[in-house]
Amino acid sequence: MTATSTTETEWKYEAPSGRTVPDLTELPRVAEQSDSGTQTLSAVYYDTDDLVLIRAGITLRRRSGGHDAGWHLKLPDRPGTRTEIQAPLREELPDELSALLTARLRGRRVHAVAQITTRRQRHVLLDGSGTSLAEVVADDVVAEALGDSRPAERWGEVEVELTGGGMELLEAADARLHERGLERSAWPSKLERALAGRLAAGCDEPEDEDGDPDPTAADVVCAYVRIQRDELLAQDPRVRMDEPEAVHDMRVAARRLRSALQAFPRVLRLEETSGVIEELRWLGRRLGRSRDHEVVAERLEAALDRLPGELVIGPVERRIEAYATPGPDADQAASTRILDSHRYLALLDALDRLIDFPPLADHADQHAAKALPKAVKRAFKRVGRRAEAAYAAEPGQEQDVALHATRKAAKRARYAAETAQLAEDGKAVRKTISDLKDLQTALGDHQDTVLTRPAALRLGIAAHAAGENAFTYGLLHAHESASSAASLDEAKKVWSKATRAKRTQWMR
Repeated sequence: MTATSTTETEWKYEAPSGRTVPDLTELPRVAEQSDSGTQTLSAVYYDTDDLVLIRAGITLRRRSGGHDAGWHLKLPDRPGTRTEIQAPLREELPDELSALLTARLRGRRVHAVAQITTRRQRHVLLDGSGTSLAEVVADDVVAEALGDSRPAERWGEVEVELTGGGMELLEAADARLHERGLERSAWPSKLERALAGRLAAGCDEPEDEDGDPDPTAADVVCAYVRIQRDELLAQDPRVRMDEPEAVHDMRVAARRLRSALQAFPRVLRLEETSGVIEELRWLGRRLGRSRDHEVVAERLEAALDRLPGELVIGPVERRIEAYATPGPDADQAASTRILDSHRYLALLDALDRLIDFPPLADHADQHAAKALPKAVKRAFKRVGRRAEAAYAAEPGQEQDVALHATRKAAKRARYAAETAQLAEDGKAVRKTISDLKDLQTALGDHQDTVLTRPAALRLGIAAHAAGENAFTYGLLHAHESASSAASLDEAKKVWSKATRAKRTQWMR
C-alpha cells in the first residue's frame, strides 16, 4: 500500500479572520515557537449524494498546496482524535483509500461536494532539542458547497495539533487560548461547517434517546443495536489496515449485536431477526479462525517465560512460534476477502434495514425500565441453569463443553444488561455487568486451557518424533491443568457473589 497512516489529535477554536497565532512559548516543555510562514491550501471534498461519509464523521479530500498535498482520508477515533490516511496526489481516488470505504459506500459513488480554500499561518512548537511537539495554525477559510446556490462562506479558526507532545500540552494550550479570548469550535471539521445546510436538511437520524426521560423498550434496544452496528462499521477499515486488536473488536461488536437480538425477542421479533443473527455468527466465526492459535501460542509463550532456563530443553520457543503462524485461510488477507464478500455487505444492508424498520414485538412499547430488567433476569437465570449442569457433569470433555455453554450464556446476559443500562444506569446494574464480565473471564481462561492442553501435547509428540526432548512440553501441559482448576474455582466464587439477593433485586 502506498498510503501512510497517522493519528491526528487536534482541537479547533473560533477566531476572527486575520487572527495571528498567539505566543505559546510559556507552555510546558516548549522552548521555541518557529514561524513556518503562510501557505494557501486548496481542497476538494468528496462524498455521496446523501453525504454518508460526513454523517459518519469521515472526511475524504484531495488537497493541493502545502507540505501534505495528496488524498486524505480521516476516520474518527476517540473524541478529539482521528486516524488520517494519506495517498499521493493523483486525479482519481486511490484504490487503497477506496477499499477502506467499502463498508460505508457499498457500491455508491463519491463525487465532489465542497471546495475549501485555506490561507494558513503555521507555527511549530519545539522543545529544547528541536523536536516538534505541536503545530499551531491560524486559518482564514473560504468554503463553497458545490451544487448549492448559496454564496461561499468565510470564517477564521485556530487549530492546535499534537505532533510529539502529550495531552498535558494540549490542555495547557487550551487554557492559554481561552485566556486570549478564543473558544472551542462547535464544528468537528471545516467540511461539516461548509455543508451544515445540506446536513440539516437531509438529517434522518433518530432522535437522541438520552433526551427521553421515559424511553420504550424498543427505543433502548434499537439504540444499542445502532451503537454496535456503528462500532462494526468503525472497525472495518481497522481490520483492513491490520491494526492490533481490530479483528477482536469487530468480533465483539458482532457478538453484542447478536446477543441483543437474541435477548429481547419480546421487543424485536426473533423470527424476523434470526437471519441477521445467523449472519453475525458466520462473520464472527470466519474472522476468528486464527484466534485460537494466537491464544494458545500466547499462553504457551507466557508459561515458557516463567520456567527456569534449565527446564527449557530443545527448540521449544521455535515450535511455539511456528504453531502461532496463521494458515492461508486465517491471515489478514483472508479477513479482507471476508469484508469484501457480497455476504458481508448484504449483512450490513440487513442491519441498516433492521434499524430503519425494526420488527417490533408485543413488548416494544413498554417502558424500558420495566421490560428490559425482566429480559435480563431471564438471561441471568439461563446462566445459572447452565452453570449448575456444568458443575454436575463428569470432568473432561462433557464438562468442558458445558462450561463453554455457560460462558456463552454469561456473555449474552452481560450484553443484555449493557442494553438495559442505557435505560437504568444504576450501581446495581453496573455490578451485575461487572460480575458477568468476571464470570466470562474466568470461564474464558478455562476454555483457553481446553485449547492449550492438547496443543502442548501435540507439540510434545511432534518434538519427540523429531528426536527432541519433550520434557518441557509436559511441564507446559501440567501448568495448563493447574490453571484450569484455578479458573473453575474463580468462576464458582464469582457466580456465588453475582447471585446474592442484593445484587439481583434490580431485575424485577
